[in-house]
Amino acid sequence: MKAMGHVFKYGDNVDTDVIIPARYLNSFDAQELASHAMVDIDPEFATKVQPGDMIVANKNFGCGSSREHAPLCLKTAGVSCVIAETFARIFYRNAINIGLPIIECPEAARGIEAGDEVEVDFDSGKIYNRTKGTEFQGQPFPEFMQKLIKAGGLVNYTNSKKK
Repeated sequence: MKAMGHVFKYGDNVDTDVIIPARYLNSFDAQELASHAMVDIDPEFATKVQPGDMIVANKNFGCGSSREHAPLCLKTAGVSCVIAETFARIFYRNAINIGLPIIECPEAARGIEAGDEVEVDFDSGKIYNRTKGTEFQGQPFPEFMQKLIKAGGLVNYTNSKKK
């Protein structure tokens, strides 16, 4: 399983309240939420992100509240993967539950810049920066996590097993 896209780069402590600000949580429509993704720190994100694009961030991505809308908002906007030095535990869980792949790789987080084109191989854990010709080694995704991602998250995977 692979992903490839251009990078949006952010710093430390990107809070879930920044990924999707509270003033937009009155909608249950994922597309509506995605149209406001990152608006307070990157007003053009929602209009520029393309399917397959990635977010690369520094430490503690997804910190703050346990806002489950945050990873859904990013996935619906088109984000194929988030790479960071570290993630907040609750964001990590919520991302996996909805099928948004995330990878902790400090070297990649420091070596990839905004606009770079990056390819991620989830089977091997290799992260290849096509723009700079550099490669980083993350952890391969276990088979069960790849099944969750392919199914679109835990609920979809569980429902497919009931059939």
